[in-house]
Amino acid sequence: MTTTATSVLRSHVCGDWFSGEGEGSPLFNPTTGTEIAHCSTLGLDYAAALDYARQTGGPRLRAMSFADRGAMLQAMAESLHAHREELLELSGISGGNTRGDAKFDVDGAIGTLSYYARLGGKMGDGRFLVDEEATKLSRSPRFVGRHVMLPLTGVAIHINAFNFPAWGLAEKAACALLAGMPVLSKPATSTSILAERMVAIWVGDKVMPAGALSLVCGGAGDMLDHVTGQDVIAFTGSADTAARIRSGQAVRENSTRLNVEADSLNAAVIGEDLEPGSVTWNLFIQEVAKDMTQKAGQKCTAIRRVFVPTEYLDAAKQELSEELDGIGVGDPSTKGVRMGPLASIAQLEDTQDGIRALLECCEIVRGEIGSGELVSGDFEDGCFQTSVLLSLKDGTNGELIHQREVFGPVATLIPYQGGAEVVAELVRLGRGSLVTSVYSDNRKFVEEMMFAIAPFNGRINFASAKVAEHSMGPGTVLPSLIHGGPGRAGGGEELGGKRGLRLYLQRTALQGDEPMLSRMLTDALVSSLD
Repeated sequence: MTTTATSVLRSHVCGDWFSGEGEGSPLFNPTTGTEIAHCSTLGLDYAAALDYARQTGGPRLRAMSFADRGAMLQAMAESLHAHREELLELSGISGGNTRGDAKFDVDGAIGTLSYYARLGGKMGDGRFLVDEEATKLSRSPRFVGRHVMLPLTGVAIHINAFNFPAWGLAEKAACALLAGMPVLSKPATSTSILAERMVAIWVGDKVMPAGALSLVCGGAGDMLDHVTGQDVIAFTGSADTAARIRSGQAVRENSTRLNVEADSLNAAVIGEDLEPGSVTWNLFIQEVAKDMTQKAGQKCTAIRRVFVPTEYLDAAKQELSEELDGIGVGDPSTKGVRMGPLASIAQLEDTQDGIRALLECCEIVRGEIGSGELVSGDFEDGCFQTSVLLSLKDGTNGELIHQREVFGPVATLIPYQGGAEVVAELVRLGRGSLVTSVYSDNRKFVEEMMFAIAPFNGRINFASAKVAEHSMGPGTVLPSLIHGGPGRAGGGEELGGKRGLRLYLQRTALQGDEPMLSRMLTDALVSSLD
């Protein structure tokens, strides 16, 4: 291990490093089961940490132009890239990631920061946004209205999930910082080593103004008791935790903005026009298998439900099983291993409990509850779970399939008979998803699916023979497109280019004398929302 991370993780608040009292929570290497660090927030003054971000980081960021903020994001990206190998190794040790999965996270963080850095450069010397032309409000052309969007004066509190400690931190922070709002980031404790190291790199390289980015490693304590109406909370995690955040007294009383990305029973749909062996069919097989096993299935965008025409069910079972058989499971640092362990014992237990629950209405087509045969090593205390392909049993309605997400290398085949209307109704049983993938070369089927499922999805991935060679699969979240979904998926939106900034900006209507407003806005240096 060549990283400089210590065994005691620290928080970075009020412009300095903080180590909590006591031993705190232990962190483990999920491959070997050995303890690698511990962290604590006992004694951390959350009210002071939030005030420091608001009073020190906020004014400094708001005084910077979009171009200046973009340059800051580019410096952050370059700092990470200079330590890329170290971060990739640390991702494997702390999260059980193969090198490919580690790159998916770390390079995703670097790429997202760079994207928003370029966007900031294009936005130029403005410090806030004007989102439309003047609207005449009376007979006089002088009396008009304009809408402007200025950064809130609070702090953006980012509560991130365990599965993407690098990308999750960076994608939220990039939008908030470019908008002009300071960030306090709280990674999931179990994989927070990577986030701590990233912040240490940025602090050491002095790429951000004081107070722009704070970090909390460990428990959240009473942090959310100190939020105000000028703060923003962006949360990624379970729907149960999101509900507790929504019901918090300070959040309710202050109408604190809350963006949630929660559970998602994402789907893949095979159109009736496809046949086994076709280009689009083969793409479907490859992408479902990849989605099940990349990051050991621990992705919010991972395919959980696979809808296949009844006549092609047997072919799907056979070909997906063969594809999964070729994905070796074991020590993620070993050559030939394409899937490592789950991130923690808690995740392993939850995944295996979920498989057992689904067996009430499903049968196992491929895999087992357990590690299966590992490619390398015999890690008795490791968190390994082989990929499991399930299929809905005959004569069962499979209601549970549309209710319980198993956050691991697990997916369920569900046969259907009928056209787009029939399968769309099944997709909608998930009550809101981040992404659904439609595999079809039939334009009519694709169009019908779009109208039927778009209101239930944040993104639809249309896969066909004409774009097969360009397909990145449904699991790739791009900074230029929104990430989020309705209903069960949390009802939030992140990223999406400039759209990602809106969460941190207040839209305000200005009405008055047109020449006065024009001069004021010109002198203030604004940037168009378009």
